[in-house]
Amino acid sequence: MTMASLAQALVPLVVLLPLLGAATTLILGRQRRAQMAVSASVLGAVLVIAVTLLMTVDASGEGVVVAVGAWQPPWGIVLVVDRLSAIMLVVSAVVLLGVLVYAVGQGIADQHRETPVSIFHPSYLILSAGVFNAFIAGDLFNLYVGFEILLSASYVLLTLGGTGERIRAGVTYIIVSLVSSLFFLSAIALIYGATGTANIAQLSARIADLPDGVQLILHVLLLLAFGIKAAVFPLSFWLPDSYPTAPAPVTAVFAGLLTKVGVYAIIRTETIIFSDSDLSTLLLVIGGLTMLVGILGALTQADIKRLLSFTLVSHIGYMIFGIGLATPLGLAATIFYVVHHITVQTALFLTTGLIERIGGSTSINRLAGLLRASPLLGVLFFIPALNLGGIPPLSGFLGKLGLFVAGGEAASSPDVPGGHAWLIWAVIGAGAATSLITLYALTRFWNMAFWRGRDELDGYHSVLLGSVQEWPGADASASTPNDTEASGPVATATRTATRSAPVLMLAATAALVAVTLLLTVFAGPLFDLAGRAAAGLVDPVVYIGLVFPGGIR
Repeated sequence: MTMASLAQALVPLVVLLPLLGAATTLILGRQRRAQMAVSASVLGAVLVIAVTLLMTVDASGEGVVVAVGAWQPPWGIVLVVDRLSAIMLVVSAVVLLGVLVYAVGQGIADQHRETPVSIFHPSYLILSAGVFNAFIAGDLFNLYVGFEILLSASYVLLTLGGTGERIRAGVTYIIVSLVSSLFFLSAIALIYGATGTANIAQLSARIADLPDGVQLILHVLLLLAFGIKAAVFPLSFWLPDSYPTAPAPVTAVFAGLLTKVGVYAIIRTETIIFSDSDLSTLLLVIGGLTMLVGILGALTQADIKRLLSFTLVSHIGYMIFGIGLATPLGLAATIFYVVHHITVQTALFLTTGLIERIGGSTSINRLAGLLRASPLLGVLFFIPALNLGGIPPLSGFLGKLGLFVAGGEAASSPDVPGGHAWLIWAVIGAGAATSLITLYALTRFWNMAFWRGRDELDGYHSVLLGSVQEWPGADASASTPNDTEASGPVATATRTATRSAPVLMLAATAALVAVTLLLTVFAGPLFDLAGRAAAGLVDPVVYIGLVFPGGIR
């Protein structure tokens, strides 16, 4: 069997294995150890398959196409793995496996009170299948199916525990997701009616034949649908109130992955489907506003979960900026930054779960002395915080630098439209400001929660806390579960717990933090890989030739 035929046989497994694993874990019911073993084995196998596919497509320079049921395109569904798809599969599998280990550790320590095993594992694997399916979908309808699979599972995961707060957040999330899906399904119906196909490669050739007005309507509809899923401004209002309510592992995987599926869809839309329909000015404006509005929202938050949710929104703006540049370097920097942000944001949310466990709270107003209580936790938070803030030579700095250099080259190009040059420089300025404010917001939290002594907490006043506000849903006077009260004159409402974190939770978090450091160590080869992936996106003929080797009929 050749490597090409082996790769073709492996592609469907990235979706089939999680679906079969979900069915198996559902049958196993209350057999917790068996469910954990199945989930870990499935995601571990998918990671091996994803790495194999990435090595194969990168070495050959050609992607892998599988016609489901032997129905050839455009009549049948095709699964397409090029360099971009393979990169997303690998980083998604790494994150999903790491978060699963963390969730298992938390479940064992808490006797599965917060994340019931019988519900969590099947839902988690179904969500994984939806994410993987979205990354390899070769037609819009299959992409829609991938979105709906992961969204159906996310509804369950978001409301685990059944608290009133989670149900309220889940209702908001469901309504917003349904509106997004309605836009997406309407766009698919209109596109199919106008072109007679939903195959992405075939659309690339047929969309250009439509009148400009029709192209614009279809283009905007798709961007609306994907913009809601990616949480770009002004469609990001739902995210800060939805994600922080879920259990720590669920919040981590949502923040790290789900918005990036929307970003991935926008990349495909802009580079393949609507390569001749230019909305780069709109994307640049949206990118800049997403950065600024998101990070200004983060500045006012006292709760680290909400703070990170707002930074999540703001850093989506960097990716939209890179897509709006529509240059090979801009797309390469975007791909690198997507990989960086998935791992760093996930690591930060996992660390936040440990902070809540050890400190008994996630509020800056009720945390202190964590560095003394857990030096390792202080390091695990500090490293990705610096990375997200863009401190050199970490991957966050390298990714932002790549985007800024790409922007500078685009703005200085003689081919750039007159109105674009100043706009690009303005967005670069917004990106630099966002990076500095991100660093300030996260180091402020670290200083208050880790560096400040617990004996200083009661009645503590600081200009650093003058502008922050508690999460509207939080009860500032409620004490949190603690095993041991803090010593000293600390009020009961502001005491700090002294629970230790389970080894599996610490190990999973440390592993993801290590991955973020590896992105820095191997930034050169990774950026080269991202550049090769971007080269296959700039010219849609490459993608068309992959799906239709003999030409489009």
